[in-house]
Amino acid sequence: MELITIYSCLPPFPILMSAVSGDGFLASDITFENRVGPEKYQAVALRINADFAAMYKCTIIGYQDTLYVHSFRQFYRECDIYGTIDFIFGNAAVAFQASNIVSRKPMPGQFTVITAQSRDILDKNTGISIQNCSIVAAEDLYNMNNSARSKIKSYLGRLWKVYAQMVYIESYIDEFIDLAGWTEWPSSDPQGGLDSLYNGEYENSGPGSGTENRVSWAGYHVMDYYDASNFTVSEFITGAEWLDSTSFPYDDGF
Repeated sequence: MELITIYSCLPPFPILMSAVSGDGFLASDITFENRVGPEKYQAVALRINADFAAMYKCTIIGYQDTLYVHSFRQFYRECDIYGTIDFIFGNAAVAFQASNIVSRKPMPGQFTVITAQSRDILDKNTGISIQNCSIVAAEDLYNMNNSARSKIKSYLGRLWKVYAQMVYIESYIDEFIDLAGWTEWPSSDPQGGLDSLYNGEYENSGPGSGTENRVSWAGYHVMDYYDASNFTVSEFITGAEWLDSTSFPYDDGF
């Protein structure tokens, strides 16, 4: 496996990265790693703003803001993605399948949150769809003693912009995820888009997947089959139109 490692950075993202802007970008068996550490705050390992971009069996490692799914249609299959805060973020229409999404131990006083989505126009077809993935804690977080680990809240996502869309479908969610599931973006508005966002969960499994104690926002949904089908590869990123040409495996529906 090829390895791309970044050690230092400049504002506004203390690591920018590896960056991809060419349509039809494909990558397989490559590791993109940002080693600046959690104390450097924002530290992008990979940014992609390319249409019809697909990644297969890649590893993307960082802390805060690891993977910037900037824009257009993107697909990730059997990838491993590591981070602490907002480590999958951006405004692409992006689908993840059969991947490991791994929360790492954050800095003292911080929480962990996987996704931060930035859709700012209601009729824009963008968002983050996570299907048949494993949502787990890294060893440095999992192996903390119970008292220390209980002080670190971990969430599935938070809105970056008011029409954010983030869904988890048929995925395994481990016990480290907080019962509320989701958290807010810091905002002077106490609602902060909680009525206009779309956070959804459908047919997930594992000790962190229970929806009984999830947030009570108007924008949170326990999805049915019809709702969830809007976020499948065939519907959400029109995968049947272009993924066959990549030779990467994918599931077009459930």
